[in-house]
Amino acid sequence: MSKPVVSAHFASRKPSDVRLAQMKYDERKVKPQEVINVGIGNVSLPTNPAMQKRMFALDAPESPFSKGVIRYTGTAGTPECQEAFKNILRCQGYDTSKLHVAVTDGGSSGMELLLVGVCGPAGTDEQPLMMIDPAYTNYISFGERLGRKTVSVKRHMGDDGKFNLPEMNEIEEAIKNNKPGALLVIPYDNPTGQLYTIEMMKDLAKLCVKYNMWMISDEAYRELYYDPDKELISVWNLSDADVPGIEGRRISLDTASKVWNACGLRIGALITDNEEFYNRAVAEYTANLCANAIGQYIFGALAHQTKDEIAAWAKEIRDYYQEIILNVYNGLKEQEPKLIVSSPDASIYSVIDVRNVVKPGFDAIDFVLYCAQEGSAVIDGVETTLLVAPMKGFYESVEGEYNPGTTQFRISFVESPEKMAKVPELFVKLLRQYEAKRA
Repeated sequence: MSKPVVSAHFASRKPSDVRLAQMKYDERKVKPQEVINVGIGNVSLPTNPAMQKRMFALDAPESPFSKGVIRYTGTAGTPECQEAFKNILRCQGYDTSKLHVAVTDGGSSGMELLLVGVCGPAGTDEQPLMMIDPAYTNYISFGERLGRKTVSVKRHMGDDGKFNLPEMNEIEEAIKNNKPGALLVIPYDNPTGQLYTIEMMKDLAKLCVKYNMWMISDEAYRELYYDPDKELISVWNLSDADVPGIEGRRISLDTASKVWNACGLRIGALITDNEEFYNRAVAEYTANLCANAIGQYIFGALAHQTKDEIAAWAKEIRDYYQEIILNVYNGLKEQEPKLIVSSPDASIYSVIDVRNVVKPGFDAIDFVLYCAQEGSAVIDGVETTLLVAPMKGFYESVEGEYNPGTTQFRISFVESPEKMAKVPELFVKLLRQYEAKRA
């Protein structure tokens, strides 16, 4: 008897690079005493106190869930949850009077929604989304799921750990060749940790106006930058006074996951100053009915925070990550000076490139699988392994072209300070083990 056949798309799918290590580790029969998972940005810190207060009191008289009823909200989200996203921006000095907020099930749903909204028809190469590689792998995955084309221009990681944007004329040439519908920027970059400048944002905005593209800014890590002399950067810094014509083509993605330490809440937002785009996005999202109602209520607490409270929270989170990131960065360089580690300027990620350490034929995915399935090292008397994300999936795959992610890994600074302190020694020990085995 014949069996049903999965679609060609399903048959072609492999786990996301950010989930690969965890999935393979779960299959491991004999596990070490400890595992440190820095493969995915699954923040382990407590969420904001105002959000906690609502989370722990869903049965309080003022809660909409006090009687045990959980109904759909409006498709665009509750007014309070929409206001929470606006209030954060307003407290950071941005004018929100012309902004429209569509609340989504995490930033991921917002990514899918904008791909449908800015790209050409499914199954065609029309109006692709242009990214700057390496780019967050989910954009590539969602593009494949939806049949929407993505293209990219590549940054290259120097031996100093710096990722630098291509020259603007190179980006412009790629725009001419590919005719994208939108340009994606991640100012506090995932995965590289690069911090964009306002000058970069203005230059990219000018190209968006010149070639009639949407400008999309993924701002999941907006408050997380570590140079006190730098200013907060956002697509909402830009106006017609800076770049004539940029207003009405701006879109940002926001989320409760990272700055607000609520990854599992699954609340995000698509924010735009274009009313038609907003109305069409909400119409498309009606098929999803609405975002998580309880999550919206919990995040909605931030609608009532003051400017000082928002600023104090952001500083606390910045200070926490900055110390950990610098310790890991310095530790990796001490353990193996030939490692290339990306400059820790922003977000909660760094890229490690082992190209100057390993023998020819090295493949980052194979090393990740080794750590997840069999490798371990003794750290502080405890048998431990490390889960990291291979960087191959963060680059556009071009047949016949070398993928820089072949020797690169992304690490997330999401484990406790005590566990993160073990990462440099553990990574280098496992790498040396693997290389000796490969000999």
